[in-house]
Amino acid sequence: MTLRDVAREAGVSIKTVSRVVNGEREVNPETAARVSEVLSRLRYRPNELARSLKGRRSRTIGLMIADISNPFYSGCAKAVEEVARERGYAVILCASAEDAQTEREYVDLLIQRRVEGLLLVPAADGHEYLRQEQTAGLAVVALDRPIAGLPTDAVIVQNRAGTRRAVQHLIEHGHRRIAFVGAGRELYTTRKRLEGYREALREAGLEELVRLEAPDAPSAAGRMRELLALNTPPTAVFAANNLITLGALQALEQAGARVPEDVALVGFDDFALAAVLRPRLTLVRQPADELGRRAARLLIDRLENKLPPTPRRTVLPTELIIRESCGCQPNP
Repeated sequence: MTLRDVAREAGVSIKTVSRVVNGEREVNPETAARVSEVLSRLRYRPNELARSLKGRRSRTIGLMIADISNPFYSGCAKAVEEVARERGYAVILCASAEDAQTEREYVDLLIQRRVEGLLLVPAADGHEYLRQEQTAGLAVVALDRPIAGLPTDAVIVQNRAGTRRAVQHLIEHGHRRIAFVGAGRELYTTRKRLEGYREALREAGLEELVRLEAPDAPSAAGRMRELLALNTPPTAVFAANNLITLGALQALEQAGARVPEDVALVGFDDFALAAVLRPRLTLVRQPADELGRRAARLLIDRLENKLPPTPRRTVLPTELIIRESCGCQPNP
């Protein structure tokens, strides 16, 4: 996309388009509005000319995570920054708050800042808009969740297998009514962890008890209260991420339910405080730092033409960290 293309579409001169792009005031307001509409519709990027100049590189990558306050994503971001610095790149960090529109707006901003590549934790599905950016030369690597429908590299973990093992552990403790509390189905991680939960229950001949739409700790606490209010409440709960674990734990404490004596609790995503809370929390650990390192190296190798064009998918293992909230005896 060039200034000439925009000028032709808007019915004005290239000089007029250039003035609008540069924010100059000499343009008639109606004309400026028409040019701006075309710029937006054609998704023109002011930096595209600079991107095409031979040898002109920004040595900057964009990192789009879901929530900077989440220890898992902050761990990923720290590892990405370390690898980037070692390889001579700067990182611009953004957080989508799991909102697709926010994600897209930030991606536009990152491209305007001339990032050479993008590490993306995708919010929901629907990333067709990135296809045009890839065609224009933007390298994209998915982190934590693959990007549906686009041929991109991805670095993820064993969400289904990790959850299946955790739920099996609860079954081994004798639990027969085990609930699953998760975020929205639009998230890849929620879907895969729900699959693992269902596999474990199906193998044991148990019925499922699912509560979704818990994107944060307060909403997770609400779902936990709903479960406790049932005529036959669960004796164990699997929480699909660390924020949900904390919300469920808060609701259990407020209800006077003892963990694990009344309700056992196991979650996905280990975090530092899990080992010092009472009870100490049994959690599925995913390697946040290794995810970040692998994704950053993969992206930079792409930028430096060190890899064949075929997209790569790296799947890292998870580990069940057994502590007390599942019902196991604490270590002496």
